[in-house]
Amino acid sequence: MPDLTVYTDGGARGNPGPAAIGIVIRDEHDRPRREHKEYLGVATSNEAEYRALIKGLALAASVTDGDVSCISDSQLMIRQMRGEYRVREPRLQELHRVAMEKADAFNHVSYEHRPRLTGWLRRADELVNEALDLAERRQRGKG
Repeated sequence: MPDLTVYTDGGARGNPGPAAIGIVIRDEHDRPRREHKEYLGVATSNEAEYRALIKGLALAASVTDGDVSCISDSQLMIRQMRGEYRVREPRLQELHRVAMEKADAFNHVSYEHRPRLTGWLRRADELVNEALDLAERRQRGKG
């Protein structure tokens, strides 16, 4: 059983378009440890997924160096992190490299794909949308 489970989601409205990340971290007893949402600016959905994973791993590293399970609805990212798919896109290659470096801080990291909006991924998706909505409101307020 992992010390922490990190649920991540990244999304963009348009591809590329305004993008954000949402992260939910739960302990080994499924108790909440941390939530995080962040507006990224303009990015692709795949870039946002990687940025969510990188931030999730960084947040987890502040709690443990043990075993971490990363769960995402991004099948592409999960398969790339497992080494099942090559990373061909140059911008994703750099993000993949950073994610692998972050993963080195732990005893073991596993990666699991789950369907969109299931379990705690639903909350991660809500956080993405909250960050995007807040950024949109701020933009309208400036105009």
